[in-house]
Amino acid sequence: MKHTLLFAAAALALSACSPAPETSATADAAQAAPSADHGFGPEISAEDFAAHVKVLSSDEFGGRAPGTAGEQMTADYLVAQFQRLGLKPGNGDSWFQDVAMVETTADETTSSATITLGGQARPLAFGTQMALGTRTAEAEVKIDASELVFVGYGVNAPEAGWNDYAGLDVTGKTVVVLVNDPGFHAGDESLFAGKKMTYYGRWTYKFEEAARQGAAAALIVHDDAGAGYGWDVVKNSWSGAQYDLPASADPEPRLPMQGWLTGDVATQLFADAGLDFEAMRAAANKPGFKAVSLGDATFSATLNSTIKESSSRNILAMLPGSTRPDEAIVYTAHWDHLGDHSATHGGDGEDHVYNGAIDNATGVAGVLEIAEAFTVQDPAPERSVVFLLVTLEESGLLGSKYYAANPSIPLKDTVAVVNLDAMSVVGPTKDFVVIGLGNSELDDVLRPIAEAQGRELVEEDGVEKGFFFRSDHFSFAKYGVPALYAKGGIDHVELGKDYGRDVQARYGSIAYHKPADEFDPEWDLRGVVQDLQALYGVGRELAGSEAWPNYVEGNAFKAARDAARAGE
Repeated sequence: MKHTLLFAAAALALSACSPAPETSATADAAQAAPSADHGFGPEISAEDFAAHVKVLSSDEFGGRAPGTAGEQMTADYLVAQFQRLGLKPGNGDSWFQDVAMVETTADETTSSATITLGGQARPLAFGTQMALGTRTAEAEVKIDASELVFVGYGVNAPEAGWNDYAGLDVTGKTVVVLVNDPGFHAGDESLFAGKKMTYYGRWTYKFEEAARQGAAAALIVHDDAGAGYGWDVVKNSWSGAQYDLPASADPEPRLPMQGWLTGDVATQLFADAGLDFEAMRAAANKPGFKAVSLGDATFSATLNSTIKESSSRNILAMLPGSTRPDEAIVYTAHWDHLGDHSATHGGDGEDHVYNGAIDNATGVAGVLEIAEAFTVQDPAPERSVVFLLVTLEESGLLGSKYYAANPSIPLKDTVAVVNLDAMSVVGPTKDFVVIGLGNSELDDVLRPIAEAQGRELVEEDGVEKGFFFRSDHFSFAKYGVPALYAKGGIDHVELGKDYGRDVQARYGSIAYHKPADEFDPEWDLRGVVQDLQALYGVGRELAGSEAWPNYVEGNAFKAARDAARAGE
């Protein structure tokens, strides 16, 4: 069984039925879709996987930024693939779920930020010393002489008896916050989860809590170990257009302004305020920490931005179940990436297309390969299988967040979600990494499948980096849907662990959220094929059974699952 598709022709044929984002370049971009004549087979294969990744991460797709011509090309390509497979639209009679978004692009040439201490104003440079943004959808946001207060890790966790805001009124103030959890740098296993990041350690939580406390702004102090990535990732992720859901679709409190400081800037700020930064961080690691005012230091900023209201789209297809179509397994991956930053770099001749090959053309290609395997499965799956390719992951999981609030099949009837994000191209490995291993009963579904491949389930390296909270399955987990996020490990079957670690380290330092994340025909995709076969196996098992997996006893998400299944 072979399917042959001329991608360019399919893209043109579909452009009439898929409404475009607001961009004058859409028509031209759709016509510029790369042409390829690849014969796809029903089996999960490295060749088919690579063909998808190569197209999606090509320069012609422009880094797949939401709201651009690259989105239109991506949508046309993916719908063409779903139609080739004979799948049905996943949102009623539509392949799309519109996700309203606000696009905010800061003008760094007319914006400014200053810390004033001891009567001396000290300007902060965008990109090299700080990153700054707003979620207000306002063209101009100003903060004038806001008092700076160090609030440790900025955590308010009643169940842990921990509140960095205890007895503190930060209304109108700017809070300075450490990334990660209390106890992280001290390595204290008795505080939260020790080295393993909880959601309280995520930068998104820091801003959410500061907003709930009424702060005017929040500035997170970056450090490589605590964040799990270098400053370049912050700089690249926070430059150019930033996307958000409108307040009407996401009514949680928002800060007028939020951002990051480099560790060097924070260290100097504390020293100028008569404080030792490392000593203050050590103090913040201990129960009972009390917030500290940074002397007479104040923060002032003017952020001028171009605001554009538009929409992006989740792209979804469905294979209806043969006997229980109202129950579903969801496979998800995010199609978006960081786009083309050439316009903001003055045409300097360097490569500014963020192709996003590994992150996350690999995940999208993986979902397409798994979808094809389901279409030829005999017997057909008894439960429905939804293939959900979401937008705006790079902007804070916004596409999956929107779907989870507006699902095509109710989440109480969603058996599980399997997420594919930045698949490993290390090659075949003896280990299979489950991010958040031990969270749910899905581990027990995956384990025998992995063992049959001669592989062992292991937790992720770098548990302090909070990977479980950094990808789209987390949007489902918050509602109690069991979520599996698994990928190939580092223990290469032939070359060992040092080789695998080196491959991953080079990706993290050279390519992650950088233009260097490009398709490489030299990738060893044998491990990817194993991973996809295993993840398909999980869905096949669940789609043919009556099982309702849950989170394990004591997990924070189990109560939501129990309530949903009980109809509460």
